[in-house]
Amino acid sequence: MADDDRVAVKTYVPRHQKEVWQAQADELEMSQSEFVRTMVQAGRTNFEIPAIDSTAETTAGTGAEAGDDFADRILEVLQRTDALGWDGLVDALVDDVEAELDDELQRLQDENRVRYSGREGGYVVTNDE
Repeated sequence: MADDDRVAVKTYVPRHQKEVWQAQADELEMSQSEFVRTMVQAGRTNFEIPAIDSTAETTAGTGAEAGDDFADRILEVLQRTDALGWDGLVDALVDDVEAELDDELQRLQDENRVRYSGREGGYVVTNDE
């Protein structure tokens, strides 16, 4: 099989997750397949988030405060509900990360630091200096 041959990959997600992904794909003018492929590749990218001064103010609605570790994020999610099973906890944490990613990508696009390029297969850093 050549490297450029395309094959189908199937996954099953809760209906609400599919609806969220479809809405986000529509906002980005992407097919759902393109959206999922792009997000999976973005998730597989090795990236580091620089440490942020924990005394700095954070934007409301972005989940755990900047600088908090993963355990604090888990506790925050669990405090929003009586109890969550594994899948519910994963969904809640993923939703938080997706919301933060969406906010930051929008900010970076507004600042013209990144743009989405279907031709290049995803988000790219702009060369505007």
